[in-house]
Amino acid sequence: MAFVETPTVGPNGEPEEFFRVRTPRGREMLGILEQRLGGSRCRVRCLDGKTRNCRIPGRLKRKLWVRDNDVLLIEPWEFDGDEKGDIVFKYKPNQVLWLKKNGYLDKLQDMDEF
Repeated sequence: MAFVETPTVGPNGEPEEFFRVRTPRGREMLGILEQRLGGSRCRVRCLDGKTRNCRIPGRLKRKLWVRDNDVLLIEPWEFDGDEKGDIVFKYKPNQVLWLKKNGYLDKLQDMDEF
């Protein structure tokens, strides 16, 4: 995880806090949700250019609410990993800005999806 340093005073005059951004580790990769398919399944366009049918695991079903064009952290399955995967994490808007600023979402801009 990366620490993000923000100014001590925000544009509204309120103090801002530090926040952590979860970065992809190991086999994890970033992706954008294209379409919800129902039954906790979604179609996600990943950074490697493949479209995967991803599911929200049972432990996250009630906690993780996703919509179209959300930036997600995906873990491909070990078996049939080019077509399927699990949604591990959903990024908030301020975390997406940090990812863009630090170059994690450069490939998404090349694909004209974001």
